Amino acid sequence: MLRLAVAAMVALSAVASPAVASAPAGRVADDAYGALGANFNENIDDLDYGELQEARAGWVRGFFPMPAVNQGDPAQHVAIRTLNEASGRGYRTILSLKFPYNKASFPAPGSAKLAAELARLDKVLPTVMGKADILVIGNEPFIESLPAERDQRLNTFYETVARHVIDYRRERCGADCRTTLYMGALNRLDLPDRRTPAAERWMTFVRQTPEIEGVDIHPHVPTVESTQLFLDYILARMRTDQTFLATEFSLVHHWKKHLKDPVAATFAQKYGFAPGTQVWQVIKAAADEPFSQAKWNDFLASSPWFTSRSGFLGNQMRMFRGTGRLAVATYGFKQDDAMVKDFGPTKDPWLLNSVYASHTVKPRPSGLSAPSPWLKSFQALQPSTR
Repeated sequence: MLRLAVAAMVALSAVASPAVASAPAGRVADDAYGALGANFNENIDDLDYGELQEARAGWVRGFFPMPAVNQGDPAQHVAIRTLNEASGRGYRTILSLKFPYNKASFPAPGSAKLAAELARLDKVLPTVMGKADILVIGNEPFIESLPAERDQRLNTFYETVARHVIDYRRERCGADCRTTLYMGALNRLDLPDRRTPAAERWMTFVRQTPEIEGVDIHPHVPTVESTQLFLDYILARMRTDQTFLATEFSLVHHWKKHLKDPVAATFAQKYGFAPGTQVWQVIKAAADEPFSQAKWNDFLASSPWFTSRSGFLGNQMRMFRGTGRLAVATYGFKQDDAMVKDFGPTKDPWLLNSVYASHTVKPRPSGLSAPSPWLKSFQALQPSTR
């Protein structure tokens, strides 16, 4: 069944991978292997079923910030409520549990602070276990932590949380529990200084824990080739029956290098921008007052730094699928408020990744967000049956 599922995933357009190795015999649902879904991060309230249908997406991903438990019933939090609703509509779902310790130390083993964190977890797990298809333990631990504590303290905390989740699933959801578990997510493995002893121990825990299906990665990279360094690192350190997620990936570091480039003279002249106007200034103008679809398309089409990477989504998925070990990847689906707020020459241009240009382009008469150039690639990378 798994090999047939992988074969089905590559029966796509030429944008997709021409061949994929057979998937390992894991416990993730057969139709997960090689999937490309929609990532919303914390902005799951922006989910629009018409846009998901247009994009032919079958998977949806968001994350839940654990401190939100202190603000009310987790089941009513927008992330969990929306993902559970999407599941009820037939979509497959991924929820990442976010533990933000970038402004405070990890709780010490046996401490009251750790007990309180696990008590919060016990309020969340009943709302998602057996409902989400995939639960990722952690969001970006090596970013959401104090730099000085990205060592064994990080490992001890996340291993404790993982064992707690594993015990809960075994005791409350049973051997045939729908929800599979991954550890996530690792960032910037293309940089040698990120392959630390703590990252090595992270992968050792993943490999040695039978209940963990694999690891999540977030390859936000300057080049497609940089992603290979992520794959080389994790695949060599997992069991052969394990798979990986890529719930975030992008060329954001490439886009950022070009924010101070001058825009094309032809574009500037056509739309009334002064000669020498820089890329970031045009993006800010669109953020302040959304462009027409034609104007935004002309801006991107006149930008060699963008058009030269127009095959990114297909190339990246070809690399992921070519391993035969990809469970699910999810790609940034819509621009959000944080992406456009105070846009300037040093801001990370996440908005250039999105499948829908919901903040830089006026919505369509139908009410659906304007598509970005990534929409056609995203559609082409879906199974032909969807």
